[in-house]
Amino acid sequence: MCSSDLHHPPRAKRVVMLWQGGGPSHVDLFDPKPEMERHRGQDIPESVRGTTRLSTMSSGYAKWPTQPAIRPFRRCGQAGIELSELLPNLATIADELCVVRSMHTEAVNHAPGVTLFMTGSQVPGRPSMGAWLTYGLGSDTDELPAFVVMTSSDKGKTCGQLFFDYYWGSGFLPSRFQGVRFRNVGDPVPYLANPGGVSRAARRALLDDLAALNAEHLADYGDPEIETRIAQYEMAFRMQSSVPELTDFSSEPKRVLDRYGPDVHVKGSFAYNCLVARRLLERGTRFVQLMHAGWDQHNNLFTQLEEQCRDTEGPSAALVTDLKERGLLDETLVAWGGEFGRTPFGQGDPTNPKGRDHFGRAYSWWLAGGGIRPGHVHGATDDFAWNITADPVHVHDMQATMLWLLGIDHTRLVYRYQGRQFRLTDIHGHVVRGILA
Repeated sequence: MCSSDLHHPPRAKRVVMLWQGGGPSHVDLFDPKPEMERHRGQDIPESVRGTTRLSTMSSGYAKWPTQPAIRPFRRCGQAGIELSELLPNLATIADELCVVRSMHTEAVNHAPGVTLFMTGSQVPGRPSMGAWLTYGLGSDTDELPAFVVMTSSDKGKTCGQLFFDYYWGSGFLPSRFQGVRFRNVGDPVPYLANPGGVSRAARRALLDDLAALNAEHLADYGDPEIETRIAQYEMAFRMQSSVPELTDFSSEPKRVLDRYGPDVHVKGSFAYNCLVARRLLERGTRFVQLMHAGWDQHNNLFTQLEEQCRDTEGPSAALVTDLKERGLLDETLVAWGGEFGRTPFGQGDPTNPKGRDHFGRAYSWWLAGGGIRPGHVHGATDDFAWNITADPVHVHDMQATMLWLLGIDHTRLVYRYQGRQFRLTDIHGHVVRGILA
C-alpha cells in the first residue's frame, strides 16, 4: 500500500512497541489513588468488586485487602501528569506522554492476553499486528526486515512467561510478513557470515542460481511461499552487510550511550534493544516489537517492581528523547504497555500480602510521538482503580487507533481466508479520538 493508497493521511510512518510482559501494575505506576491509603488492609467493598472475572489464583478469595501504591506519586512536567516516584526518567519526558488510564481486556491470563493484543484473538493462529502492517504498508528499506522483534527479561528471570513465536507470526498471511526475531546471543540472525572458503561473490552466484530455479517453480505452481523463499534469500544476503553495521555502536556519541544506561552495552538487555530499535527505525524498519518479561509480581511486588522500573523506564525515556532529537518522533508511534494490570487488592496472606494478581478490568498504557496528544491523561477509574469511570479503551480500540495513525482504516485492512474476511480488530474496535493530537 503506497502513500496514495492509504485510507487517509497518516500521522506516523513507523511503530515501536515496548511490550511489558507480565502485567505492569497501574495502581503502583500510573493511576494514583490516595483513597486507597485510607483503606489500607481493609476489604475492597463488594459494591466495587461486583462480578469482575479474576484468575483462578484469587477468584476464590474470602478477603480482598486494599493494597495502596508502594511508592508516592508526583506531578511531572508542565502538564502535571502524576507518575510514580519509581519512574524518574519518564518524569522528565512527561510532556511527551499520553497516559491512558482506562485500558481494559477480557483476558485474565498471560498468553491469551498477549495474543489478544498482538493478533486480535485470544486463540493463536491469526496474523500479528506487525504482520498486518507489513502486509498493508510494505517496507521502506531493502536492506533490513520491515518487521523486527527483540526479546529481553529481568536479570533475575523471575517471570516465567514465554514469548511464543505466534506473537509475531504471519498467521494465514504469506509468511514473508512475519517478524524477524533478533537473537540475544551470537549473531542477531544465524549465518550472517559465509562459511570458510565461500566468498561473497560465490554466495551471490549460488543465490542467483537458486532464484532462477525457484522462479521456474513459482511459475509452475503459483505458491506464494515460493515467492517468500526467493525474497527471504535476497534479504538474508543483504543482511550480511546491514546487520553488522546496525549493531555496531561505535559511531554513537557517549552522551547517547549514557542516556540509555550501562546495560546498553549488554547484548539482549532491554536498554541494548531500545538503542537497536532506534537504529532500525531510522534505517527504514516499519515495525519494531520489543518484548520484555518480568512484570508478573504475584509474591515479590515490593522488591521486583522497583528492579523492573530500573531496568526499563530509563531506556524507554531515552528512546523517546533520542527519537525527538533526531527529528523522528513526530512520525514514530511509541507504545508502552502489557496484557493487563494488577489487582488493587494484595495477593497472598491477607494480613501481609506480597504481590498483586492479574487484572484486566482497568489498567494503564502510555504512548508518545506520531499523532499522539502529548502531555495528556485519557480515561479514569474509581477510587480503587478497579472500575473505569470515563472513556474506556478496549484492546481492539487501541489496535484501531494505532492503525488509524498509520493511515489505515482498520475496517478496510482485510484478508480473505477460509471464506471469511479477517481483520486485526475482528468485528470490533473504534478509533480513540481523545488521544489524538
